Amino acid sequence: MPDKLIQRLKKEGKLRQQNAGLIQVEALLKQAIIDLNEAKKVAAIAERATYLLAYMAMLKAGRALLLWKGYVPSNGAQHKTVVEVTHIILGDQYRDLTEQFETMRRKRNEMTYEAGGLLSMSESKKAFNDAISLVKQILNEVKSKNPQLELDFDL
Repeated sequence: MPDKLIQRLKKEGKLRQQNAGLIQVEALLKQAIIDLNEAKKVAAIAERATYLLAYMAMLKAGRALLLWKGYVPSNGAQHKTVVEVTHIILGDQYRDLTEQFETMRRKRNEMTYEAGGLLSMSESKKAFNDAISLVKQILNEVKSKNPQLELDFDL
């Protein structure tokens, strides 16, 4: 099943193969960690900023995961493709987390492109905690195959 979804996305032009080194993957993961650290700093005063930074951390970590597996999103719907392929790579045991990633993608679109997207403090906190979980999981996934990766973060 996962191979079929990846093949479909490639056929639709939404995903293409690209070789990348650990340095590129590590750079995206570092940026994700920076986003989470910034989200933590503003969490008590800016729920929208916290939410958007948490989403961007997930997106960057997801892009790092795709790149680590030799793929990049292409053409339209890049964020949606990252979410879909992140789920495919991590598997069903992370379904709840990747479904939250999809929910956050939609909410972020609403907040960006439509007037009046409302956001509660509890949504912001959940987004932040879920982003930490997803980034840690992706970091562990990459480290399991590349132990020389020395990225850690503690929030």
